[in-house]
Amino acid sequence: MSNLDRQAALTVCGGRGFVVAEPVRELLSPRRVQLGESTEVRRLLPNLGRRMIGAWAFVDHYGPDDIADEPGMQVPPHPHMGLQTVSWLHEGEVLHRDSTGSLQTVRPRELGLMTSGRAISHSEESPRPHARFLHGAQLWVALPDAHRHVEPHFEHHAELPRVTARGLTATVILGALDGAASPGTTYTPLVGADLALAAGTTTSLPLEPDFEYAVLAMSGEAHVDGVPVLPGSMLYLGCGRTELPLRAVSDAGLMLLGGEPFEEEIVMWWNFVGRTDEEIREAREAWTKGDRFGEVKGYDGDRLDAPEVPPTPLKARGRVR
Repeated sequence: MSNLDRQAALTVCGGRGFVVAEPVRELLSPRRVQLGESTEVRRLLPNLGRRMIGAWAFVDHYGPDDIADEPGMQVPPHPHMGLQTVSWLHEGEVLHRDSTGSLQTVRPRELGLMTSGRAISHSEESPRPHARFLHGAQLWVALPDAHRHVEPHFEHHAELPRVTARGLTATVILGALDGAASPGTTYTPLVGADLALAAGTTTSLPLEPDFEYAVLAMSGEAHVDGVPVLPGSMLYLGCGRTELPLRAVSDAGLMLLGGEPFEEEIVMWWNFVGRTDEEIREAREAWTKGDRFGEVKGYDGDRLDAPEVPPTPLKARGRVR
């Protein structure tokens, strides 16, 4: 999924300066962003004061939307570099195309994982015909410097490992949880898991004390470490935890995100992750000229134009916007 913000700001993320080294309960509210004509998303990362969670650098939550009489998701071809995209659905389907030739329909609880590496372009759209409801999350994982120029590729994993307990099913999307490991390729120590809780369930999940964590609420009502978390919000939990208490007031869907704090400082702009604003400007120029990012074949429509990069260069952390 793309960041379609036409006033996208250059943003410094990463580094240990933003990491909270102890357990906290910091409730993050979303910013509403229009994605195409018929899809509105709730953007949780980057967030004012909270830029990353481990290597997780971008989180959008959307739906459930009734798209029975709508085109649904329609994101034209657009570029990415320096990151992985994670497509995760609770309802509906998304058709993925990219410049490596991948063509894949991603369905609920299946992992669509695109590693942009040095450069890729892709599109995402609701199939025709499509299911009535669309509900899911789109997330980005920043690639560390040693791997950010890898060859672009796409992975689809229809079967993922699960951790179960009374009233809880945890699907491991990326990384490992309680001994279960996802087949998805990762480049830093992290975890992403989908948590389905039955009403009335009280349980806990084992955590890594060196990871920082957050929980995204997808549906229902649940209490995370005693804090009520409603759909479309995210609770940042900091580091230093060995377990996470959970209580479901109703049937609830959550996403657990975590990882070792990302030590490198990165620059995010539009759909790019780089290390300097000069690198970002070069990538924008390459997309505008039709170089480097390849071609998405089969999409019925024009590709996405890049907005203008803000004229003021980033010089220090204090310039974060």
